[in-house]
Amino acid sequence: MSNKNGVVVSKEVIVPFILITSLFALWGFANDITNPMVAAFKTVMEISNAKAALIQFAFYGGYATMAIPAALFVKRYSYKTGILIGLALYAIGALLFFPAAQFGIFGFFLLSLYILTFGLAFLETTANPYILSMGDERTATRRLNLAQSFNPMGSLLGMFVASKFILTSLESDVRDDAGRLVFNTLSAAEKAAIRTHDLAVIRNPYVLLGFVVILMFTIIALAKMPKHKGAGHSVHALDSFKRLVKNVKYREGVVAQVFYVAAQIMCWTFIIQYADNLGIDKATAQNYNILAMGIFLSSRFISTLLMKYFNSRLLLTVFAIGGMVTLLGTIFIQGMGGLYCLIGTSAFMSLMFPTIYGIALNGVGDDAILGAAGLVMAIVGGALMPPLQGAIIDMGAVAGMPAVNFSFILPLISLMVVAIYGYRTLKVYN
Repeated sequence: MSNKNGVVVSKEVIVPFILITSLFALWGFANDITNPMVAAFKTVMEISNAKAALIQFAFYGGYATMAIPAALFVKRYSYKTGILIGLALYAIGALLFFPAAQFGIFGFFLLSLYILTFGLAFLETTANPYILSMGDERTATRRLNLAQSFNPMGSLLGMFVASKFILTSLESDVRDDAGRLVFNTLSAAEKAAIRTHDLAVIRNPYVLLGFVVILMFTIIALAKMPKHKGAGHSVHALDSFKRLVKNVKYREGVVAQVFYVAAQIMCWTFIIQYADNLGIDKATAQNYNILAMGIFLSSRFISTLLMKYFNSRLLLTVFAIGGMVTLLGTIFIQGMGGLYCLIGTSAFMSLMFPTIYGIALNGVGDDAILGAAGLVMAIVGGALMPPLQGAIIDMGAVAGMPAVNFSFILPLISLMVVAIYGYRTLKVYN
């Protein structure tokens, strides 16, 4: 759909744009109700940080598994069909939390999340290029940033539900006057009773979410959605793949996206462990996560506005450097100052995902759907790095500082990669 006036969203596509944009909030909710579950499962299942971080491995591993199949499916059929398949898988994965809690098996929860993110892979592989195609290519990155701005709204709601309805209700996180977990002192029978209660607390929001997704499935199934030339009945995946591999800007964009997602998930997942090291309980620590997401959301809207006046590649470079500075504070400042630096990092991460996405896909033409799949597969960074950070945290202390502080060297390195990509797109590919 062409838009000669360079309007970000034209009147002709406003309803489809709103419907597809609502999906960004829907998967944002799933992302950020799940991040605090790493800390919750660590306590209630009595496992290490590294094993608890398998929550993220399963969650983001689903993206890596399904992104390419989703892209091929969408290219063979249509954007709308891909979205409906994604919503169906999303609902199934969420509803599987009910039997997972009944059996009380950690691996069952991992399987549920894995299936759930099959659905999210379909949604992200479809929705991002769909939004890019809804108007003038000159405003595509701004349009995607606008749509992506609603993602943290869903994330904030997910964090709020986690904080107010899950973490505050966990009996396994009750502490004595000295700040020690009471759960660790209980008998096996008492622990089993609390575990059954807490797994039900974790289960309920996911099951409710499953029914919300079914409702969204019904609305989109009945809605009239525009067709775009990117989705057709001709699949030339090998040709598209060859062209994308030769495209250095795209290829390096995938690498940058891997490291950006890794940084984001590590910062938001382990903020609770960082606060716990300062003697702050999980529910209170989640409030700091909510603050970080509020800053992220505000910065997303601000950065979208700034793109009207500044080159998006320049902004990506500057924001990545800013995030590196706050992470240095996170590592070397012990106490609340370090925590505030960690929270502040979200301001600089805000524009990265959609901006890397838009830059990498700019000019790829008919290869956009498969290219989008590669960028969605890049979300695997959120699967690979958190278990490694969890393993560092389990060490207790590194180089004379708390291991949880030192562990944030991983997101620091990740944002360094993003900064290099931003600089190269600004100076080399421009």
